Formats: sequence, structure tokens, C-alpha cells
Amino acid sequence: MSGPGRRWVVLGAAGVLAAVSVLGGCGGSTAEVAKKEFVIGFQGPLSGDNQQLGINAYDGVLTAIDLANRREDLPFRLRLVASDDQGNPDQGPTAAQKLLDNPGVLAVVGPVFSGPTKSSEPLYSQAGLLSVSPSATNPALTDLGFLTFYRVIAPDTVQGAAAAEYLTKVLKATKVYSLDDRSEYGTGLSGALEQALGEHNVKVVHDGINPTKDYTSEAAKIIAERPDVLYYSGYYSELALLTKTLRSKGFTGKIVSGDGANDDQLIREAGVGNAEGTLLTCACGDPNSDPAAGFVAEYRTVNSGTRPGTYSGEAYDATNAIIEVLRKIGTGATRESVAAAFGSVNIPGVTKQIRFRKNGEVEGATVYLYEIRDGKRTVLGPIRSLIKP
Repeated sequence: MSGPGRRWVVLGAAGVLAAVSVLGGCGGSTAEVAKKEFVIGFQGPLSGDNQQLGINAYDGVLTAIDLANRREDLPFRLRLVASDDQGNPDQGPTAAQKLLDNPGVLAVVGPVFSGPTKSSEPLYSQAGLLSVSPSATNPALTDLGFLTFYRVIAPDTVQGAAAAEYLTKVLKATKVYSLDDRSEYGTGLSGALEQALGEHNVKVVHDGINPTKDYTSEAAKIIAERPDVLYYSGYYSELALLTKTLRSKGFTGKIVSGDGANDDQLIREAGVGNAEGTLLTCACGDPNSDPAAGFVAEYRTVNSGTRPGTYSGEAYDATNAIIEVLRKIGTGATRESVAAAFGSVNIPGVTKQIRFRKNGEVEGATVYLYEIRDGKRTVLGPIRSLIKP
């Protein structure tokens, strides 16, 4: 068997998808077959308009588990079960409950989006089940009293401040139209950005709009304000529609967005010409451009040649941190012991050193800038290195 087999089944009346992955190749020895099995859960959008970000993360988890199942020093085997929340806060608790109801699940990677994270974490905390998000960036998430929540990506206070620095010091923006999608993620990022822009004495026009299929009126409002920059805090599927409308109406300002739009799907859905020149900020680097990130070859082997995407590296790191805790505890690991031990994790990851503050925030953060050039997302580097002293 050349890679992991996947069985997708629908569990329950709510139609929540679960993925059961049979990992680690075929033809193992009797000793390997007899190893105790632990289950790692995954929660994120595996369907819906912005599913690619969830798939990126899922495939990162899958890669880490596949590699772990080939290790001879681990006294257990791992299985992955995923629950689809569609990126929708209303679906978060249902998706979380599916994983909670599986007694084999000792930890969860996810949720992926901030909205489902906020709605799911009360359940995980109450049950004492560890949840490690690769990507939920709303700043408030680590201040809400969740007892078993960690994240391996920096909050949007960090991304917003870095984006504001670039907009003012490099783009020389004096007026920014800040638009969010009214989600937990979008409002968190726009709030952080606007506060930072205010500290730079930049004029900000704020608006929020729920995801829609027709951005004609919003585009007219933006163009009427004549901003130097539009910064959209939301996801790629909505930005693609907005960008197409803005360009068709003659908008010539700079379009910038955050990590939720940092995916190649933006180019496909907006069209190469419309997306050209768009800038994207993200507290995540591009492992494909980093020769030190040796997991890229493994990722492509496990995932049928697909390249890592946004959040793939973070999900891989989150999974490896969980695996390290399981390795230290051994075959007697329980939900309670895993959650209790996770705060002391300190391992090198492909995205950063993975260690945590007491509130569940990862130590250290670098915000990168991407640009769509010649129809491709190109990482320009850390924002701090692009700003001249």
C-alpha cells in the first residue's frame, strides 16, 4: 500500500463527516499489529466554501500520524478520526461531541476556525479533552477560561500589528478601508488591525458584511471612500467574489487580507488577473520555500503529491506535540494525563519551537507577507525584514 488509506463515512443525523485513516503501510509484524491503539481527533471544515483550509490542516495531521506509525520506538499505533464542522460556529458543538463520544480519542487537533473554536471549547474543557488549534487566531480565545485549549499560531493582535506596520511604512497608506465578515475570526483581526493603525495615525473606515454572493453595493461603498488600501478580514471564498467585483468596477487601490484568505483557492476563484498583486499576511511561513522543512517530501508522499498549504505545518506541529506527550506517558495514557502534561511540551517544530505560555499561547511568532505574482502565491518573507529601519 503506497500511502494511507482513507474511509469517509457520515456519522449521525447531523451529517458530520468523520475520516478514519488506516495508516503506516501494510504487512506489519505481529508485534506491530498488537500495539495499543490511540486515537487523535481532528475538527475543522472538510466541506463548505472555505474547506481547503481545513483540508490543509487535516493533511498535516495525517502526515504526522503516518510518520509516527513507522517509528519503532513508540509502543502504540495511532488512528485519526475527523469531524467536519464546516467552519460554522453552529456546527462546532455537534462536531466536538462526535469526538467526545469516541472513548478512544485522547486529544484533538483543532478546531481550525475561531468561530467553531469558541463554540466547541466549553465541551472540550468540561470533558477534560485536550484541544490544540493550528489556526484559530481570535485574540480572545485564550482569555475565555478554556481549561484544555492551546494553539500553535499567534493571535491576531500580532498579525494586526505587523500588517499595520507594513501598510503604513511600506505602502505609505494614509487611509485604509477595513472590512470584516462579522465572524469571530474577522472581527478579531479587523479590531487588532484598526487599533494598530490608529497608533500610526492612519484614517480608518470600518465596515462589516456577512458573506454574500453579491458584493456590488459594498464595492461601491469602498470605491466611494477612495482608500489607499482595502484590508479584508475574512476567508478566501468571500474575498474572491469581492475582488472580482472591485476590479470590474475599476478599483485601483491595494487589496490586502489575512491568513483566512491565504490559499491558492483565492486565485482560482477570483481569477488570475483579478487576484494579481493581492497581498496576504499570515503568522505562518511557507514550508515549500524552506529547505529546512524536511516534512514537505513526506507530506507529498502521504497526500498523493499535494503540496503543503496554509496551516499544514502548524497542524503537523500540533500533532507531533501530542505524540510527544503520548510517548512520554506511554500505553497508560488517558485524556486526563495527556491534558495535564501538554503544557510542558517543548519540541522543535517545522513552523517554530513548540512551547506554550500558561494561557495556552505558543511562544514566539513571526508574521509573513505573501503576494500573488504571475498567478502564484509567493512568500516575500517576514514582515519585519521587509520594513526598512
